[in-house]
Amino acid sequence: MQIGSFRFDRLEFAGSLGDLGTLIPLSVALMVITGLSVTSVLLAVGLFYIITGLYYKLPIPVQPLKVVSAIAIAYPAKITLPIMAATGMVFGFVLLLLALTGLIDWLARFFTKPIIRGIQLGLGLILMYKGIGFITEQNLFIQQSGEPVCLLGISLNTIIGIVAVFITLLLLSSKRFPAAIVIVTVGIGIGIMFGVLQDVNLTLGPTPIHLYRPTIDDFINATILLVIPQIPLTLGNAVMGTADTCFSLFGRGEMTKRATYRAFATSMGLTNIATGAIAGMPMCHGAGGLAAHYRFGARTGGSNIMIGAIFLIIALVFGKIGISLLSSIPYAILGVLLLFAGLELALLIRDVSDKNDLFIAILVAVIGFATTNMGIAFILGILVMYLIKLRNIKL
Repeated sequence: MQIGSFRFDRLEFAGSLGDLGTLIPLSVALMVITGLSVTSVLLAVGLFYIITGLYYKLPIPVQPLKVVSAIAIAYPAKITLPIMAATGMVFGFVLLLLALTGLIDWLARFFTKPIIRGIQLGLGLILMYKGIGFITEQNLFIQQSGEPVCLLGISLNTIIGIVAVFITLLLLSSKRFPAAIVIVTVGIGIGIMFGVLQDVNLTLGPTPIHLYRPTIDDFINATILLVIPQIPLTLGNAVMGTADTCFSLFGRGEMTKRATYRAFATSMGLTNIATGAIAGMPMCHGAGGLAAHYRFGARTGGSNIMIGAIFLIIALVFGKIGISLLSSIPYAILGVLLLFAGLELALLIRDVSDKNDLFIAILVAVIGFATTNMGIAFILGILVMYLIKLRNIKL
């Protein structure tokens, strides 16, 4: 079904599921470990997806802030709910400031094509590595306890992952049976078969939502511990990387006229300030997520509206069992989604032919992959790029 520039069909829905491999593991971990309200998190995700789809009219992704999530998950005793609330507010304010003052466009001058391609390749490698890690995970589900299930000494999760890879390859171009819908449906079926929802108290309704007023100390801690480490990755991936990926996949023209640096910084800024008020999950866009949605069939904002509506229903109707619902998809299925998203993103480097540019791109990618810190990779890439230009080095 086509409504204006929005498409609502199997391919769009399949594409909307493409980024679950990033979204579900991090959001579930944040809710379980840090105590974020399920409804606060999923309500914000759903609304952000819908608003983003309506405005950009493209399958722009909604993802957790990866650096913030990793630190919060690793140090739950230090990262309290008020600090998480402060993080969203400070992060949002910084992005709005960059957008409204035009500083975001000035900063974009440092994100040249080889730098952006390097960041995309590095993130692609990280996504593939994490995807393979999910596929080789011994446990079948995120919240599984007890001994892992094995067949002939191989974990069932890995077997499912291998089969899902072949299914995805066979159905990757299928319009009748889109790959993402098939493997996610199979994954949910496996979860139900293994009784993931068996002991869940099926009480409907949302979880409580609270307004937070962080203290000065909360804002200081949030800025130092979470916001400053996150900013370089956000600028490189969620702003410049997402915009460049839009142009690479959809071309420059009417379709991508709203995919600007200022627009992405503004949409993330406003969303995180609002989300921070209810201690939701700090969020961003992302080149990897866009590649994931595209790889599995999404071409319009209709995919955002569909997946956003699903998250809204889970948040408001099934909030109390939301974690169990999201955790019912096996690790391997999420891993396959990550693997193919990473491949799509990494292959964007194919339009870099100049040897110097290719060297810088690969350098940035390797540093980013090795350190999992795109901020460091970006800074070193910039330094090497200017050194090559200054000394007129020809590789």
